Amino acid sequence: MSIQANNASELDSRETARFIVDLFHRLIIHHGLWFAEVKHQMGMEKALEALSSSSRKSFGIQMKHLSELFGFTMEDGVPSFLLDMDSDTLNRLKDRMAKNWLVNDGVWFQTIEFSSGMNDAKRCNDSCWAQFSPVEAKSISAFLGLPENPGLEGLKKALGFRIYESINSQSIVEETPTSFVFQMNRCRVQDARKRKGLDDYPCKSAGLVEYTYFASAIDKRIRTECLGCPPDKHPDEWYCAWKFILEP
Repeated sequence: MSIQANNASELDSRETARFIVDLFHRLIIHHGLWFAEVKHQMGMEKALEALSSSSRKSFGIQMKHLSELFGFTMEDGVPSFLLDMDSDTLNRLKDRMAKNWLVNDGVWFQTIEFSSGMNDAKRCNDSCWAQFSPVEAKSISAFLGLPENPGLEGLKKALGFRIYESINSQSIVEETPTSFVFQMNRCRVQDARKRKGLDDYPCKSAGLVEYTYFASAIDKRIRTECLGCPPDKHPDEWYCAWKFILEP
């Protein structure tokens, strides 16, 4: 089934319901990849401890938000009302799921940071992105019905369906037949740090993995260049910017 919408906010009700189901899948996969990487980097015992702690905290935060937002109860762990929701409620749920994904990611990061330090947390984070980015890219490709190697137009469309699209503000500029620049204009994490008077979180090492692997999973001919990402200095209108180039 081919999706005609250009981004997730333009989906009709049935497509939005399918998109929400896919967001559940991506969140679960990301959770699993965190466990797999902590196991690989730090051993099974540490991974099991972290899994127990992060799972309880992350699931509790997520379901608390959802149950308070909609007043629903779970039946055997499954909500049964997605297709019956109106469009506004479906989109609110989509945004909440995206924020829950960010909560889950943050809980995992802090679990490792608080128990083993920032270096181990960043190491696991970057390795996790190396696996999650292609998983998300392939999940989006399947959801949209993209062909193999769909070129820059396929990548532009896929970027509109990432989880970050529902959390942050992004744009595409400087388009040519063989390239375009993607900007993250507003970032929920960096904006929160700015409000607290903190320096930008230095996310460049993760971003290099994240965007390179995502683009190449959409189309193996696409090369990624970083134009700037914290701790790099950047203009007020964006936190990070990436150039995607279609190689011959």
